[in-house]
Amino acid sequence: MDLFPLYNSLRIALISTAAVLILGIAAAYAVIRLPRVIKGILDSLFTLPLVLPPTVVGYLLLLILGPKRPIGAWFLNVFGLKLTMNWWSAVFATSVVIFPLMYRTSRGAFEAFDRTYEQAGQTLGLGRLYIFFRIILPCCRTGIIAGVVLSFARALGEYGATMMISGYTPKRTATISTTVYQMWRTDRDVLAVKWVLINIAISAVVLLVINVVEGKNKGNGKKEHGS
Repeated sequence: MDLFPLYNSLRIALISTAAVLILGIAAAYAVIRLPRVIKGILDSLFTLPLVLPPTVVGYLLLLILGPKRPIGAWFLNVFGLKLTMNWWSAVFATSVVIFPLMYRTSRGAFEAFDRTYEQAGQTLGLGRLYIFFRIILPCCRTGIIAGVVLSFARALGEYGATMMISGYTPKRTATISTTVYQMWRTDRDVLAVKWVLINIAISAVVLLVINVVEGKNKGNGKKEHGS
């Protein structure tokens, strides 16, 4: 049994999750401080990939990154890089698809943050970066961790946008989801079931992690309420 789809899915999910972790936190923290009108516009824009069909997201990415499109053609001519139909092309697709999950969970965590801690830090003369990394992020860590886990799980199972922009090539671009489809399409049901079971096992672990994080969050909340 060729395990490349598992390896490829894991590296794509890890890279895209790391990317949206930084981008999602930065976007969420910036948006909550903007005026209501601008906040509403950006919030809708950042959440849009969550409601769009993944194939539509993939098609839009092809319109931007395709070798005959301005950006894709420029990378191809200048660097000799084709931005589509490579394994790392799927990173673009999964990052766009999972970004709203990281953004929404981070925004919710920041909005629930008690701003008096930030104000106390400012009163003590602490810098903005120190307050953000040493006060705000630690207080919001449970929501952010939940966003990371959800984003990783969604990236691992992404199919539509990934298939559009990177396709299916054994030992090059194959992922778990695209492999399941190809195995089913070619009547190799036994292999398809094996990959389905692998995906279910990974998803079960992800759900377990989410439950543990939520349990810790509730436990901390009860302690603070009791104190």
